[in-house]
Amino acid sequence: MSEFASTLMDMGFSKDKVERALEVTGNQGVEPAMEWLLAHGDDLNASSSGSAGRSLTEASSTPAEAGSSASDKTAETSETAKSIKCEECGKLFKSQLEVEFHATKSGHSQFSESTEEKKPLTDEEKRQQMALLEQKLKEKKKEREEKEKEEALAREKNRIRSGKEIVAAKKKLEDEELKKAIELRKREKEADKQARQKIIAQIEADKQARRAKAAGGTGQGEGAPAPVIQTPAPVSAPPKDYSQTRLQIRLTDGSSITQSFGVKEQLSAVRLYVEMNRTDNQEGPFSMMTTFPRKVFGEEDYEKPLDVLGLVPSAVLIITKAPVLV
Repeated sequence: MSEFASTLMDMGFSKDKVERALEVTGNQGVEPAMEWLLAHGDDLNASSSGSAGRSLTEASSTPAEAGSSASDKTAETSETAKSIKCEECGKLFKSQLEVEFHATKSGHSQFSESTEEKKPLTDEEKRQQMALLEQKLKEKKKEREEKEKEEALAREKNRIRSGKEIVAAKKKLEDEELKKAIELRKREKEADKQARQKIIAQIEADKQARRAKAAGGTGQGEGAPAPVIQTPAPVSAPPKDYSQTRLQIRLTDGSSITQSFGVKEQLSAVRLYVEMNRTDNQEGPFSMMTTFPRKVFGEEDYEKPLDVLGLVPSAVLIITKAPVLV
């Protein structure tokens, strides 16, 4: 149903009459349809109320007394209803459309047929009716605009609330990722510390062994065993079953990239990652090595898993422009 039809029906006109008026006026708007309805109200009611209106308002002539003459019977006339009267305010209406409109606007409900003839609407009355119609249309438009404004405000509130929820969820995710990164960094530092302690202990043991050997060669303490210095074994945490290793890859221009790999991935996967993501704009063959402890990886190492090569749980790989000769 169109907006024009809804407006006219809100004013008290029936659906059939409204559809007929819009069809005749080419659905050009409420005002043309309203003018047509007011001008052709009688035509719309003719088919349904013509004969009934005449029969309801015809006064059947009856004999004034028994034995009246035939001329009295032929002189009997009937009166026809010419309008419909509102018993509450006394206004006259020509058609049922006008009655419905008046009833909707005023709330009156007592109507009866009348032999009084309603005079056609004057230009002033037509202007008044059109002014009332325009006022009603303005009120309808204002109500619709207020409703649309309220709906737009509700949508904006929902959008703001959804935005806040998304921001809060994003911040929570970032906080969790930061906590994981901090925890991983702590584990890496602890692993590096343990590795350094192990190497220092090994170096100290080598020094003690060389000193003992040098002392035995000079004849000091001949016949007596060289004193053995007990070095405390480094305290190491129980081995963990790592599934990921974090590699920091230093490129030829001094920049670096960091990436995590599965401990069972081969070193060739790391080489392929470097070839695809290096930012030093270098081309050609390159080698990979570690400095602590120093190790240059050869072709046979690229097929070995990272955990076998000792690159777990973290390590630093250095990229050189050409194979390093040892």
